[in-house]
Amino acid sequence: MSIFIATVLGGILGIIISEYKKTSTLVLSITNFLYTIPSISLLGFLIPFSGIGNTTAIIALTIYALLPMIRNTYTGIDNIDPSIIESARGMGSTEFQILYKVKIPLATTVILAGFKNMVVMTIALAGIASFIGAGGLGVAVYRGITTNNSTLTIAGSLLIALLALIADFLIGEIEKKIKKSWRLG
Repeated sequence: MSIFIATVLGGILGIIISEYKKTSTLVLSITNFLYTIPSISLLGFLIPFSGIGNTTAIIALTIYALLPMIRNTYTGIDNIDPSIIESARGMGSTEFQILYKVKIPLATTVILAGFKNMVVMTIALAGIASFIGAGGLGVAVYRGITTNNSTLTIAGSLLIALLALIADFLIGEIEKKIKKSWRLG
């Protein structure tokens, strides 16, 4: 859920700050600041507001996932050659058409890199959410730590790492297919 929310919200914020450059420093500074808060501290801070469980985990994981999405969306769009955008304007494209048909397609590889980074990082951080009763694969790690069972801790850690690697591989394959379709199209 947090990956979906961060993708949509981070993508929208990245597009907005790339269009209104004066807001980019403020938005990126705020997301950078939020990203520096230790994850267990953020979970603890959110408990009085959203309680123990999945809601708090989703909020915290979404906050951490925003930075890669916002930054990569902004960077991908901001680094497009201005002459390409000027050419699209010269051909009579509206600002929305330039965004939708020129900027976003040209920035897609950078945006996908941020998405891939965000997914892997979110999967890894989700293990910590078990400390506040959110469940998931982190439960094995948590139980292993509390019972001094290193086998259970290692098994849970390896499963989380395996899930992150599988997600990284699958997103990489999707990325390859997108690039291949662009070369054929």
